[in-house]
Parts: sequence; C-alpha cells; structure tokens
Amino acid sequence: MGLQRTSHAVYEIKYHFVWIPKYRHRILNPEISRRLKEIFVEISEEYGFQIVEQEVKEDHVHVFVSAPPKYSASKLVNILKSISAREIFAEFPELRRKCWSGELWSDGYFVRAVGDKVTSEIIERYIKYQKEEKSKQFRLPGI
Repeated sequence: MGLQRTSHAVYEIKYHFVWIPKYRHRILNPEISRRLKEIFVEISEEYGFQIVEQEVKEDHVHVFVSAPPKYSASKLVNILKSISAREIFAEFPELRRKCWSGELWSDGYFVRAVGDKVTSEIIERYIKYQKEEKSKQFRLPGI
C-alpha cells in the first residue's frame, strides 16, 4: 500500500483496532461475522479509507485500517462501531434481545498506530539526527 496522497498531504497511517461486543457476549456467529466484514468494507468505501485486513471472532473484532489524516483513530472506530451496530440490529433483530442493554459494542477499544517500514525506533533516530549536518542526515524509508 505504501505512501498515499490527498490534495494537501502525503501519508501512511494505519491503525489496528480491536473491540468487543457489550459484556463480551459470544454473539458474533458465522452469519453475523460474514455480514460485519461486508459492512466494514462498505463503510470504508463510503468514508474514503481502506480495510487492510479484518477478522470477526465470536467475542471480538480485529480491523486493520489505512486512513487519511483527516480521521483520528477515535473518529474511525466511532464510525465503524456505530454504523455497523445500526446495520446489524436492522438485519438481525433477534440480536437485540441478546443485547439487553440495547448496545452491540462495548464502549472501549484497543488501537495501535502502525507503519510498514517506520518503527518508533526509526522515528526516534530520525528526530535525533535532525541536529546533524545535512550530509549525515538520516532519511526515513520511503520518503
């Protein structure tokens, strides 16, 4: 995938998200899992980001997303969770009875920002060498 562009930015921003159904209920059966994956792709196409990889297990979801800088991690996860919950409840009304709180997803989530070639160690070295002469300056991979 590599570097991507908008009219005002060159970026490579990827997030690994993990979240669970409310109370970690094991309610994401194969049929719901398959539909959730489709919904996540539909959402990403509508909002202009990409699903790099995804997996839906009975009691949790992994989504690896590449997104433009206009989306914060919290905005992305909010978009994915809110729209998917609405769609799943509409298509599987019996699921609402299993989620007696009326919510599909737990409030929290895990997120980690990820780059293909740039690790936190490389960023630290890059910043450290900003003081050095131009001839010795360290370059970030891909730039």
